[in-house]
Amino acid sequence: MRYDGTAILDIADEISGTYAEIFSQPPWNKAHDSDPDVVMRGFRTRLDKDMERPGFRVVVARSAAGIDGFASGWVTPSPYPDNRAYGKVSDSIGAEAVAELLVGAIEVDELAVRERARGKGLARRLLADLTADAPEGRAWLLTWTGAPEAVEFYERLGWYRVPVVPGRENDIVTFLAPTHPRAV
Repeated sequence: MRYDGTAILDIADEISGTYAEIFSQPPWNKAHDSDPDVVMRGFRTRLDKDMERPGFRVVVARSAAGIDGFASGWVTPSPYPDNRAYGKVSDSIGAEAVAELLVGAIEVDELAVRERARGKGLARRLLADLTADAPEGRAWLLTWTGAPEAVEFYERLGWYRVPVVPGRENDIVTFLAPTHPRAV
């Protein structure tokens, strides 16, 4: 099911709990606090702000057990932000690439699938649903090098790794969707 904008408020706490269950565990707990309550409160605070972004949407997969996974995102604004990990992206691929490849594209902010639902193609479906209406197929995401399984997952799905400007490597990997016109 897809939720646009503030429609996510109906299930915001449930989504936040799902996020906390996943991202308070290895390897993500190296980048986040490992206390699920702290992770949940932090995500919920961020979610309350993110739902106001232009083009904000969340796709959710449910089973009888509850939320199995979700993906969230929005349209990357112009001017390109410099908070959160945006600065690292801009530093690593360069401002020109950011403007050409990312601004105006669907930005995948989170992809989260509970352990019980993994290995069934759910993450692939969530990504496809989230980016289905990406303008001209333009979608992108970033992930952390400290989660090599995530990097490998996106590569297996055919997401294109944006080349880094030599000497500007950091702990962020930027990917373009296979449908992005510049994905090679």
